[in-house]
Amino acid sequence: MAFYRAAAFAALFLFSCAGWLRAQDVTLTSRDGAVEVSGTLLGYDGEFYRVDTRFGELTVDGSGVSCDGPGCPNLSDFVAEVAFSGSSTMAERLLPALVEGFALSNGYRAERVVLDADHFEYRLSADAAASTHAVFRFRVTTTDEGFADLLANEADVVMALREVRPAEQERAQEAGMGNLADIPRSRVVALDAMVPVVAPENPVRQISTPDLARVLAGEITNWADLGGPDAPIGLHLPDPGSGLAQAAEDYLLRPGGLDLSPEVIRHRLSGDMVQAVAADPFAIGLASYAETGGARMLTLSGGCGFRLSANRRSIKTEDYPLTAPMFLYLPARRLPKAGREFLAFLRSPTAQIVIRRAGFVDQAPEEVGVDVQGERFANAILSAGPEVPLDELKRMVRVLKPMARLTVSFRFEPGSSRPDAQSRANIAQLASALESGDYDGRRLVFVGFSDGEGAADSNRRIALARAEAVRNAVLEVAEAMDPERLDLGVEAFGEALPMACDDSDWGRKANRRVEVWVQ
Repeated sequence: MAFYRAAAFAALFLFSCAGWLRAQDVTLTSRDGAVEVSGTLLGYDGEFYRVDTRFGELTVDGSGVSCDGPGCPNLSDFVAEVAFSGSSTMAERLLPALVEGFALSNGYRAERVVLDADHFEYRLSADAAASTHAVFRFRVTTTDEGFADLLANEADVVMALREVRPAEQERAQEAGMGNLADIPRSRVVALDAMVPVVAPENPVRQISTPDLARVLAGEITNWADLGGPDAPIGLHLPDPGSGLAQAAEDYLLRPGGLDLSPEVIRHRLSGDMVQAVAADPFAIGLASYAETGGARMLTLSGGCGFRLSANRRSIKTEDYPLTAPMFLYLPARRLPKAGREFLAFLRSPTAQIVIRRAGFVDQAPEEVGVDVQGERFANAILSAGPEVPLDELKRMVRVLKPMARLTVSFRFEPGSSRPDAQSRANIAQLASALESGDYDGRRLVFVGFSDGEGAADSNRRIALARAEAVRNAVLEVAEAMDPERLDLGVEAFGEALPMACDDSDWGRKANRRVEVWVQ
């Protein structure tokens, strides 16, 4: 466990290992010679040393000390190194596009060097003749292996298609890496979704989420049970360590008390799985929205008649229930300057364009007018009844009609009022936009909605409380915002605008949400 202790040096900060520096003995001496600390050099980022001493792990400002010993780095030829490990989907497409975009935006030349089938790196320099400024190293593997590399100090950043699991979080805290579930330690860099895919010639066009779970569990084994031909279902999934496959188990199977079928065919790479499904008219797979290739996506349906298709807008708003945020996890230690600049770039408008061009869903908020939300309001009318009378629908339309919905939405962890991982990232994103003045002079309303379980009046009160909680969370993060520059309100309509059927945990989760509307 890392210890952040007072020492004679002026700056002790959270720090990241600069890469694969060989750990050797060093002695750091203050400029006046009054203080001296010896230990094993764990890393140097061009500004700070990280040393394992008899007092614990110390991080020391390099400007205030001299370094002596076999482990001391060459300060004049220092090259910042950042190691990424994890999801193959992120490593093969998303992060390379972002590194190249970062290099272009900062006037660097990015040279990609393939080391072997699982490793490559980007070398950033001012031009072809200049020395290397920074190296971003990548290991193409799985989310499981990414967390393992982080815990072994062989990676600085984990690329993950699922949230960190409790056991991984506990081990990281024990190793002094901080709470990886906290906003500073986890970052949603882009959005993806789990989509059921079949071959183009398969006649089935839609599947309910409960039926999809039963297919994965091996309880439904014939296409005839899904309205298709009398033929066995061939089930395909990515590698067991893949974040996508694990997310499917976490969000589809476990809520229903189901286990994955032993008959599933596994594929090391998601792209290989999609190719296998596209070539087999009786196969089904669960793929990344960005990697559907020659396969065809199935629409998710429900017994109440609602249908949800995966598209850029439904993923961004989390209206599509199988949205899969793409995470970067960072330990509580300082990255080299080039790494910190890269992370800052990821939130920029330029990065959002790069994400879209790479085939993924960006997080730049968009405004969606009422005139293009006809299906949502049609569902509200069809669902109306004694619990949601016509007067309540009219009130909702009167309030929302003059405004537009932002694609930033907030949903909650199962059985909790705590925002889920994507929503926690959305809180930080919206707070940053408020601090930057993006909505100055406008009115933002946090609007709460609920599922249909329980009495309508009670559901509306719960939805209002959630809307207030989200608004307060955004205000707490937006410390630099001037509250006089805009109007922030709350409203709630309970179960009046359902997104999905209430006959499953997934449908109820989609309905429990806080939307943001702007005027």
